[in-house]
Amino acid sequence: MIRQADLDALPVREALPALVCALDAHGTAVLCAPPGTGKTTLVPLILAGLVGSGARRRVLVAEPRRIAARAAARRMAWLLGEAVGESVGFTVRGERVAGPDTVVEVVTTGVLLQRLQRDQELAGVDVVVLDECHERHLDADAAAAFLLDVRETLRPELRLVAASATTDAAGWARLLGHAPVVEAEGVSYPVEVVWAPPARPVRPPHGMRVDPAQLTHVASVVRRALAERGGDVLCFLPGVGEIARVAGQLAGVEAEVLQVHGRAPAAVQDAALSAARHRRVILSTAVAESSLTVPGVRVVVDSGLAREPRVDHARGLGALATVRASRAAGRQRAGRAGREAPGAVYRCWPEAEDGRLPAFPSPEIRIADLAQFALQAACWGDPDASGLALLDAPPAGAMAAAREVLVAVGAVDCVGRPTPRGLRMARLGLHPRLARALLDGSAVLGARRAAELVALLSEEPPREYGDDLAGAWRRARAGGDAYTARWRAEARRLERALSGDATARAAAEASAVRSPSSAPPLPETGARAPGSLPSGAERPALRGSGAEPRRRGEGWVGDFPAGAVPSDDRAAGLVAALAFPERVAKARGEGAFLMAGGTAAELGDGSRLRSAPWLAVAVADRGPHSASARVRLAAVIDEDTARGAAEHLLVAGVEVHWEEGDVVARAVERLGVIELVARPLRDPDPALVRAALRDGLRSEGLGLLRWSVDAQALRARLGFLHRTLGGAWPDVADDDALLDRADDWLEPELSRARRRADLGRIDAGQALNRLLPWATGEAARLDELAPERIEVPSGSRIRVDYGAEHGQPVLAVKLQELFGLAETPRVAGVPVLVHLLSPAGRPAAVTADLASFWRGGYRAVRAELRGRYPKHPWPEDPATAEPTRHTNARLRR
Repeated sequence: MIRQADLDALPVREALPALVCALDAHGTAVLCAPPGTGKTTLVPLILAGLVGSGARRRVLVAEPRRIAARAAARRMAWLLGEAVGESVGFTVRGERVAGPDTVVEVVTTGVLLQRLQRDQELAGVDVVVLDECHERHLDADAAAAFLLDVRETLRPELRLVAASATTDAAGWARLLGHAPVVEAEGVSYPVEVVWAPPARPVRPPHGMRVDPAQLTHVASVVRRALAERGGDVLCFLPGVGEIARVAGQLAGVEAEVLQVHGRAPAAVQDAALSAARHRRVILSTAVAESSLTVPGVRVVVDSGLAREPRVDHARGLGALATVRASRAAGRQRAGRAGREAPGAVYRCWPEAEDGRLPAFPSPEIRIADLAQFALQAACWGDPDASGLALLDAPPAGAMAAAREVLVAVGAVDCVGRPTPRGLRMARLGLHPRLARALLDGSAVLGARRAAELVALLSEEPPREYGDDLAGAWRRARAGGDAYTARWRAEARRLERALSGDATARAAAEASAVRSPSSAPPLPETGARAPGSLPSGAERPALRGSGAEPRRRGEGWVGDFPAGAVPSDDRAAGLVAALAFPERVAKARGEGAFLMAGGTAAELGDGSRLRSAPWLAVAVADRGPHSASARVRLAAVIDEDTARGAAEHLLVAGVEVHWEEGDVVARAVERLGVIELVARPLRDPDPALVRAALRDGLRSEGLGLLRWSVDAQALRARLGFLHRTLGGAWPDVADDDALLDRADDWLEPELSRARRRADLGRIDAGQALNRLLPWATGEAARLDELAPERIEVPSGSRIRVDYGAEHGQPVLAVKLQELFGLAETPRVAGVPVLVHLLSPAGRPAAVTADLASFWRGGYRAVRAELRGRYPKHPWPEDPATAEPTRHTNARLRR
């Protein structure tokens, strides 16, 4: 019996005439309705003709979460007075409750994508409602793009409604062809905002980690709310682990504590969504922001935290990350307190921080791993997604990383078109990595064992299961908790999917044998149907795992002989390695490993895996400032399994480079960045050796060559001429500039060298002579322009220092040897800087103007030095005195 009174009480009823008119006129519409107005429950019933006088139509409602899909179906069935599976049913991954009379079917967006790939026309479906599209989940964006493609090319009569819990609908309206926007007013009551920041600062979240002090504070705010307010308390937390920890700190409160999340048992979900006579505290993830309506709530406690997907594309490490919730999410959460009566929201952060929070959550397409999306797009016929109607284009870097993954697992060819293997993967409803592990692993382990292990990887087991994948597998098989129930259901689904895939392949092969020419023609270029392959799609020959599991002899896959039954440990390692080949890791110390992708990884203290020589890392996370990833789940493997699973990363070649002060030449085999085998090369390629020697000169400097005093002086003289005259005189002062011209001055000696010692035998001075401007004839003027020595009045030939820091050539000479010299000597037109020395060779004065010095400065120097050196001449008029190197006595002789 239809519960008419409850239907009439839903506020969205007032907007239904406008919605129906919009769909009749345009075929698309955007419905904006706050949570609790009935957009998820009444709207599908009206559009299906189950309520009201409308024509009977089949309606598909897509929800972003399984818990929301089940709850919506149950609520609609209850409003009709029926059981789920009659007029209203639901389908989520691994569970379907629907029958031949089902008119409204609620599915997850993932299920909708699978159906679109199998049946692009969605035969029999008249209306599709994309619920909670404001949350911008990746599957929802992809489903909307595919549906718009279907409307444009195949079924223009298909009606499409984008339902949003916010009024930010302009983007969706444009995407749906300037669809009308229909707004429904919700019944809302005032919500008082109470700012409840921690008394002391807490550490910001990073990775999945939340400061325990923050969770303790949230629990204390829940207790405060229970004491200060009436009604049920709804507390928002980022994840299951945080919910469990806060629940543990609420022991003893005078209220029932319920934990609501996607993994919660159906009984707990039903209890949270039903009215109760006793007081309750509902600890929930973001699922209760808009997807679920929890009755009886008068108080919301908002931790201010949320989870978003993140991925390190360079290292292949993807995971959820804890982030600050957006202001839009904060408004949604607060609104849950004012649905039935005036309420209050306790916000666990300072009011001053609120304005600095992001306005909206980041669309998943901008931040998530795009491998599964890229495979869906490729199977749809648009490998780079450039032709899809998306609110945000996928980032080029993320799509390139996704393409690399798909090529490595054999899902697409080198230009992005799906292979037959990729089409099989897409039908499994798994990430391509896990699909590869399921397909290839089942060939060795059998369908059931491979399905069980992949099910473990598709939903990470609880932390109390430990970090050993094989141990977690054994515990799941023996356990009876909520996780185990979900794991068994997913394992059964995957086993059935493998069986169905094998049956379909056998039928296709039999059909091909019976009628080899019956395959439908590929569409012409520019006339692509949704889901079709571009013309000329051929599967290329791919290395290693790109085609089939690596075989070493007939009947072998990796190191597993046909017919053998690998142990649990070896089976777990094989599946993890197949799923994450970039994360096969080699030990490099107790508990420390290096993954093939280049990331260092560490195991926790006490892990039984710490002594393993090789690991296949299934789950790892790395903080923003951490050099190493922390391994959360892994399995022991051997080197052969690592080689087989990650064969596309195997590289064998010659490495000749400068290392630790000399040339190192080796033949090396690597798995990614992991060095497997290395042996010295006795006769490496001279060109590679020469390049390594140049690297050594660049890193350690030209001091590796033999620099005699004359060579150093020549370099200084040439540097002076380059600074002073430029032109044809080369720049030899800078090592990099000289190395850039190594071919001009270090040959043929450099090409003959084989090691560091050979560099030390190269006469740098002789080599520098090759850089002189011989072609212009200027080289002959070197001694004229920058003489190595200058003859002074005493007859001595004094070396000129051209390498002084200030750049001016320096002539260091005893003062008496310059008597009678009126002008400062010059080189290349530049006066030298004269360092006048005492008879003992100690500095006495510095001048660039001898004439001025003789007239003035000399008197002070003479007065100081004549008493110290009385045996030497100190004439009053040095300009006319005889220059000498000797004492007075020697002069008299």
